[in-house]
Amino acid sequence: MSSTASRLIDAARALSRQVDALPFAAPVSHVYNPLDYAWEVHCNYLQRYGNGNKRVVFLGMNPGPFGMAQTGVPFGEIVVVRDWLGLAGPVGKPERENPKRPVEGFACSRGEVSGQRLWGLFRERFGTPEAFFAEHFVANYCPLVFFEEGRNLTPDKLPAREAEPLQAACDAHLRAMIEALAPEWVIGVGAWAEKRATLALAGLPVRFGRILHPSPASPAANRGWAPAATRQLVELGIWAE
Repeated sequence: MSSTASRLIDAARALSRQVDALPFAAPVSHVYNPLDYAWEVHCNYLQRYGNGNKRVVFLGMNPGPFGMAQTGVPFGEIVVVRDWLGLAGPVGKPERENPKRPVEGFACSRGEVSGQRLWGLFRERFGTPEAFFAEHFVANYCPLVFFEEGRNLTPDKLPAREAEPLQAACDAHLRAMIEALAPEWVIGVGAWAEKRATLALAGLPVRFGRILHPSPASPAANRGWAPAATRQLVELGIWAE
């Protein structure tokens, strides 16, 4: 294992311990930490694809209920994780499972549209994971999934008293990850992730940008996400035409 991957693994373990200790009150009904129950797959992701420096790090907000919540991989649509990234392994259960959003691991039959779109673009453009990860990496700012019963709650909706300690832990992890990978660019997948990155990484020699979030909740993303994101990356000078 490379020293870079080792640093990523150590940072992820530290983050997992820190966020596990944080309390969350109503309307949050359930909190999942895939760095706990899906650690083996996440660790394999870091070992296999977190080697050496990267030119570009794509940063998402937090896991989706049918993506990383099931597989432990950022934007981890099951078909992509299994068939393109070649990752698999046991996935356990969160300490307190939400009956409306069970963790079924690689047996989950639901698709994660954001992950299908994001990884689908990378697969189409680069062909192999090795070609993509030679210069790129994908991570999430926050490792936790929040639910209000059956509804997914994103971390930007948390009250300040809960958000501040969570952001402190996530900021420290992000700095450790970026110091290990030494990228030229950090690209927020959506405006919120870009904002958190610029705050957390102030003073580091890194450039910031963002791409449209691939969520099906975004009308703009539904009008052709892959061409729009490609155009944004080309305009930033990250990808060639």
